[in-house]
Amino acid sequence: MSILNPIYGSEVDLIGEEGETEPFRIVAEFQLGDRAYAGLQSQGMQQEDEIAFFRIALTDGSDPELESIEDDEEWEAVSEAYDDLLFEGDELP
Repeated sequence: MSILNPIYGSEVDLIGEEGETEPFRIVAEFQLGDRAYAGLQSQGMQQEDEIAFFRIALTDGSDPELESIEDDEEWEAVSEAYDDLLFEGDELP
């Protein structure tokens, strides 16, 4: 499943708190329940091996928008789903 990539390519620019634009690499897009999510990394986050998760909001007739995940339980579920994607197919010892 890829919603963002066909529109934005491998990177999306996000606007920070100071109003500056920063490119984020689209690391993963995945479905959890009936919602779509994206894992993004800025260059600084790549060095720390961190991922930022966003909900992909789809509205009729416009480009998808990224929404912050404010709910801790939703964030944990998304984080676990991402980990499952990373280790899918890996055999446990």
